[in-house]
Amino acid sequence: MARESFDKEVQLLRMLVLTSGVYSRKQFAERLGISVHTFDKTIKRLRKIVTTVTKQLPEEQGKELYELLRYTYYQSSDPRLLFLFRAKSLKESESQRLSIILAALREKALTATELIDECASRLPADFPLPDEKTIRGDVKYLEEVGAIRKEPGGRPYRYRIDDDLYAGLTDEEIVDLFAFVDVMANTQVPSLQGFLLRDSLKALLVQRHGSIAPSDFFHYKYHYYTRILDEANLYAVFQAIRQRKHIKCLYLSPKSEKRYASKNTNPLFAKKQEGRNEYVLPVKVIYDHQYGRWYLIGSKPRLGIVKYRMEGLTQIEEADAVSEQVFSSRLAVIEEKMRTSWLVDTEKPVKVKARFYHPEGSQINFVKERVLLQGQWGTITGEDDESFIYEIEVNGTTEIKPWLRSFGSSCEVLEPLYLRREMIQEWKEIQSYYEPV
Repeated sequence: MARESFDKEVQLLRMLVLTSGVYSRKQFAERLGISVHTFDKTIKRLRKIVTTVTKQLPEEQGKELYELLRYTYYQSSDPRLLFLFRAKSLKESESQRLSIILAALREKALTATELIDECASRLPADFPLPDEKTIRGDVKYLEEVGAIRKEPGGRPYRYRIDDDLYAGLTDEEIVDLFAFVDVMANTQVPSLQGFLLRDSLKALLVQRHGSIAPSDFFHYKYHYYTRILDEANLYAVFQAIRQRKHIKCLYLSPKSEKRYASKNTNPLFAKKQEGRNEYVLPVKVIYDHQYGRWYLIGSKPRLGIVKYRMEGLTQIEEADAVSEQVFSSRLAVIEEKMRTSWLVDTEKPVKVKARFYHPEGSQINFVKERVLLQGQWGTITGEDDESFIYEIEVNGTTEIKPWLRSFGSSCEVLEPLYLRREMIQEWKEIQSYYEPV
């Protein structure tokens, strides 16, 4: 199946969300590293995708892009950027064939030969008629993704829609399943597949009952919309890790001014490319719950451990594979180096010691519960009626500092001394913001 790259659209959507649309067309184009004309074409393409996905046939009546991205509290469990994954990045002819095949198999079980006849009778007159090899390829693809299944029996094989999960459940069970998937998709990572399943169940409920009252289910204030966009690269990286393959990509650091770089296919219009070309063996993927970020941990022969923010990876392609022995040895080195990393830090290990104070007047010690839940491999070494001591050995203090600071006055850093001084200075700076004018 032909699939297109959505790198440009992904970066544009991320900027629209993070900047709340305060940039002008020219500022957006400069930040993306494209022309204003290309920016307009990209917006037009996104609007077309929105119109298609939201099933509004007249484009002028379709849901506008700004309406899709506008924040609504009671619908925040529907990530506003998920529509890009629902868009079919297929050729128009492929999209037509797959739709006809699924519609035909929904009516009854058919063989590949019978599906050729169905396509011949249902395809528009200006579309080329598919051959047997093409239809069998489509059937194999739909079977792999779980949309259809092969009927028991010998050749010629017959296929039908695989909807046993939905057909075998009562209305009450569908509602319970929707509520469960709703919770899991909003609280677990990666969550993209969960949101797509949630959409299917929601559509089924609407089909059976006509509509869904928002108050019937849970409400979320979804914090990390752009995390959904980062998952566009996640599964390509997972596949490379499973196959022990290097990847080639263009990496744009989050600190760089440009957020996108197009491929220079015409030498007459070649220009200096932003970012840097990378050739790396991906080994691990780590998720930062505090900031909603994905990190790729890789290995290079000369540099050793390398780390990338997933949002900066573009134009990912698979490259040469390595042996299982080579992959295992590099993985062992990285795991040992990151054994005491709070997240992805590889600095020199340091012992951090902090005093946490019990909440006054509360029957539940939520401070201690949170430390036990989020404190990773740290231990509580002493406790009295007012406070307890928490100790942990961690690579550097950069990544653990925001976690300690998030406890406010309930946490006092004791060691190391330089971290204690840094925290004192930061709290003095924060206090100055609230001084009377």
